[in-house]
Amino acid sequence: MTYHAPLKDMRFILDAIASFDAVHGLPGFEEASWDVACAVLEEAAKFSEEVVAPLNRVGDLEPSHWSEGAVVTTPGFSDAFRQFGDGGWQGIQHPPPFGGQGLPKLLATACQEMLHSANLSFALCPMLTDGAIEALLTAGSDEQKAMFLPKLISGEWTGTMNLTEPQAGSDLAAVRARAEPLGDGTYKVFGTKIFITYGEHDMADNIVHLVLARTPAAPDGVKGISLFIVPKFLVNANGSTGARNDVHCVSIEHKLGIKASPTAVLQFGDHGGAIGTLVGEENRGLEYMFIMMNSARFAVGMQGIAVSERAYQQAVTYARERVQSRPVDGSACEAVAIIHHPDVKRMLMTMRSLIEGARAVAYVAAATSDAAHSHPDETVRKQNQAVYEFLVPIVKGWSTELSIDVTSLCVQVHGGMGFIEETGAAQHYRDARILPIYEGTTAIQANDLVGRKTVRDGGAAARALCASIAETEAALGKHGGAAFATVHAHLAKGRAALETVVEFVVANAKSDPNAVFAGSVPYLKLCGIVFSGWQLGRAMLAADARRADDPAFYDAKIATAVFFAQHILSQSFGLREASLAGDVPNLMI
Repeated sequence: MTYHAPLKDMRFILDAIASFDAVHGLPGFEEASWDVACAVLEEAAKFSEEVVAPLNRVGDLEPSHWSEGAVVTTPGFSDAFRQFGDGGWQGIQHPPPFGGQGLPKLLATACQEMLHSANLSFALCPMLTDGAIEALLTAGSDEQKAMFLPKLISGEWTGTMNLTEPQAGSDLAAVRARAEPLGDGTYKVFGTKIFITYGEHDMADNIVHLVLARTPAAPDGVKGISLFIVPKFLVNANGSTGARNDVHCVSIEHKLGIKASPTAVLQFGDHGGAIGTLVGEENRGLEYMFIMMNSARFAVGMQGIAVSERAYQQAVTYARERVQSRPVDGSACEAVAIIHHPDVKRMLMTMRSLIEGARAVAYVAAATSDAAHSHPDETVRKQNQAVYEFLVPIVKGWSTELSIDVTSLCVQVHGGMGFIEETGAAQHYRDARILPIYEGTTAIQANDLVGRKTVRDGGAAARALCASIAETEAALGKHGGAAFATVHAHLAKGRAALETVVEFVVANAKSDPNAVFAGSVPYLKLCGIVFSGWQLGRAMLAADARRADDPAFYDAKIATAVFFAQHILSQSFGLREASLAGDVPNLMI
């Protein structure tokens, strides 16, 4: 099944919802005009559709494979990755002094979505490299930046994130990998890391591993973790690759989905010690790694939106072509395409509205990140940073959870044929299943939303977002008309439900943590639904103002907002009740 980038939808959200003009006006982004942005989107679409998307099915049938320490990737991946690097796509949002293009995260997010829609397995490699680049930009020394960033940004080298160990899982306090100082500024690193995406492959000249490990005198727990650069090949003073380092891939995992992406088990130091250099200060590794993790978490949220878009496109195409059964209203005497049947329309509209709502939330989050980094006013930067940090666990958690529903509906629209691998519908479902798990499960995102993002500031960021939702409600209420009244009513109820849960979380997180955290995932989902409804309400207002330019397109935006309000936003009451229900009984323990 082919992929067509939804450029018209993307441009609408970038312009009308995420306020691209405001981002373009920030210092450093003056050259990123609307015309430049549209040209970049067109080229990204062309590359994703023509080069990367055709390899998606190939990767499922011919996955990456391991043999005696080496990994051979899916046929076509190496050439596609070379084209990716040559096209400058790895550096789209990174600083020009290191070879990047310096474009806004908002624009890079749309390009990232297209790449992931085209091929989740392929896009994971540059996604992890982006995280490594962000971590080094923030915490690396000048020497480390000069040595590693140009090659990472050019796509000549790739990056990985090495956190998890067999005994640790998501509990990083249990990390045992150790780093012994050699006295010359380098360390010997020993240990085993698992679930390392693109930890070994044949697509680049070097792999730059960012590794969490403990130095000899480090305190126990997460406070004793440091971060190290451990390249696959040591790097000479002139920047060229040298001898092979003592880090080896001992196996790759056999997975439910994303089969073309090699998930490696890496062994450090089996032959005397892997040479690494410390990033920043000792015992601050988790702090630095969180930079990479937050970059990856936002990107995984975009993966959820991206694979949902791919599944939706396939489901719509099939529904238009598959003829079965007469219409229930008797409007035809013969069988019709299933897209005319009410429940198939419901499924397709559910898919569409979830995608459009989540996409708008993610793009708005990206715009706040740009403002947080580049706005000249420090107060405005801090306000945007608070909003962005609040939204990241929602973008990650909500967008990946909905991807399971959307890809499952894709299978359902296909009926029995969806269960048959040859149609390709099942691949999207299998590929999506990892998304709510890696880079922190949905519960981890929800715990972060409760503890760091809601309780820590006493609910200030959450209340500020609810106040912005109320402004949109007021605009909808003033508009008039049944469609706008419907969205207004449901959004007001959703916002009220969210406010109730925020106050419950703030009031009880310390006194009754089990009760609050038992409802943390429903709270995250409630945020996802209400924020999506909010953005679709804004889209509805913008569409109405522009309707004369393209009635069919903008009428569809209005209809999508109404459907979401009636079928999805209406679930807010149930999620509120689940969030407030309290601790779970021990009946099954």
